[in-house]
Amino acid sequence: MAVFRSGLLVLTTPLASLTPCLAPILTSAAKLVNQTLYVHLQPGLSLESPAQPGSSPVQATYEVVDLITHLYAGADVHRNLDVRVLLTNIRAKNAFQPTLSSVQNLAHPPEIVLTDFQTLDGSQYNPAKQQLERYATSCYSCSPQLVSVLLYPEYGSREQSEKPQGLPSFSTIKPASTEARSPKQRVGCYNHGAVGGTFDRLHNAHKVLLSVACILAQERLVVGIADQDLLKSKLLPELLQPYAVRVEHLSEFLADIKPSLTFDLVPLLDPYGPAGSDPSLEFLVVSEETSRGGMAVNHFRLENDLEELVLYQIKLLKEPNQEESDEDKVSSSNLRKQMLGSLLRPPHKRPELPPDLYVLGLTGISGSGKSSIAQRLKGLGAYVIDSDHLGHRAYAPGGPAYQLVVDAFGPDILHTDGTINRKILGSRVFGNKKQLKILTDIMWPIIAKLAQEEMDLAVAKGKHVCVIDAAMLLEAGWQNMVHEVWTVVIPETEAIQRIVNRDGLSEAAARSRLQNQMTGQQLVDQSHVVLSTLWEPQVTQRQVEKAWNLLQSRIPKMPSGP
Repeated sequence: MAVFRSGLLVLTTPLASLTPCLAPILTSAAKLVNQTLYVHLQPGLSLESPAQPGSSPVQATYEVVDLITHLYAGADVHRNLDVRVLLTNIRAKNAFQPTLSSVQNLAHPPEIVLTDFQTLDGSQYNPAKQQLERYATSCYSCSPQLVSVLLYPEYGSREQSEKPQGLPSFSTIKPASTEARSPKQRVGCYNHGAVGGTFDRLHNAHKVLLSVACILAQERLVVGIADQDLLKSKLLPELLQPYAVRVEHLSEFLADIKPSLTFDLVPLLDPYGPAGSDPSLEFLVVSEETSRGGMAVNHFRLENDLEELVLYQIKLLKEPNQEESDEDKVSSSNLRKQMLGSLLRPPHKRPELPPDLYVLGLTGISGSGKSSIAQRLKGLGAYVIDSDHLGHRAYAPGGPAYQLVVDAFGPDILHTDGTINRKILGSRVFGNKKQLKILTDIMWPIIAKLAQEEMDLAVAKGKHVCVIDAAMLLEAGWQNMVHEVWTVVIPETEAIQRIVNRDGLSEAAARSRLQNQMTGQQLVDQSHVVLSTLWEPQVTQRQVEKAWNLLQSRIPKMPSGP
């Protein structure tokens, strides 16, 4: 059977016996759907009755919330699949239930509808499939050519005593007391609530947090989205999605899972946000990681004569594919780390470059570890052109830049032996934009010409990949000489410490040096591949090998080694 972009999975098994079946159900669904999978909970639904099946409300109990968590946790095995558990027919205690007769429009209309419904003979029973299609189209907007599949024969017997590996065995919401809580107990019901986070690259742990908040809220949910200063402490902030992109993805997800709610998506610019000041809010959903922040919000509210919010603390999802230096929870930080070494945007076409040579421009702020990355690439077979070495050649007596620089800045920049004193020259141009431009207008074109000569030498030596190692690659406009820009990033605080240790500068001098360079964010915005030397050397090596291997797939003629 063909693979469809989007699908709807209708689960009819009673909730108590559904959890052990989730892993094989999701695996079967992932074989048929490769992008968006909507999940609709309708336990007890019969598809063999001649009467048109109708959607009925499901009480929002802790059992339902935990099942939703199991669904998202299990979906983490299928990272290509965007799973969204629809909450339209899940009703909290004492909540007004909106009519279910209208058809809900989903962001990605399902092209296939799947169910775990078991026919009496275990077959693909056509009348049941027809009823499934009618049920799906009566609840949600679907493709006119909707295909239906009964998944039960695909995943075998329901009798499975062991819980699937990797799924949480605990309750999603941490109890307020040590008193035992019944799975059938209904969750709270409120009119207005809040939840906050960075919500970068919306993942399944985010979806659990948001789903719980949507179940608790009946009228309005305020979603605070971290921005500006709150992003500075994030790991690899240069790879964070822009605020507008995060808002767009959140809006689509929330409108899909519970369209009856009003959503206020606002930038979170301080630790409290609207949760600390909005008197209409009744609850706040936090994770185990942010529970202290929730308590701080309540303390802030009490100081400002506002009632405390009811706090709901959500258990973290464990990372199923944890690697060295990864966090052990599902997180955006892990997702950003996994982007290191991957191609972020299409390479440039450079027909003017030698046809048998693929050129990378390697850059990064001072102290980023760019030169160590260059040496690792050299060890894998790349021909490395060091722009600093080319600069020394250009400055040397008789070099192409020597007389031009002396004429521009005077003979007092020379040592007694006639060589250029780069410290004196540097003091002339540092902090003086006019003098710096005079120097770079001389040096950059000359170094670029020397680099082109080195490229010809690389071709003569039979090399297929060339790396131009240049801190000022983008400032000099040399991105026009390369197929891809590779950038090495580290936090500014780490860069300052490395510069201090390496060059013996003061922290103020190191910071001043960085202020005269493009920021890591500016570099990444123009880059094709991003790397980082923030972790142990072996982690850096794996990043470089990953980037090199992916590069090989883009360059069929690339040699496999030095």
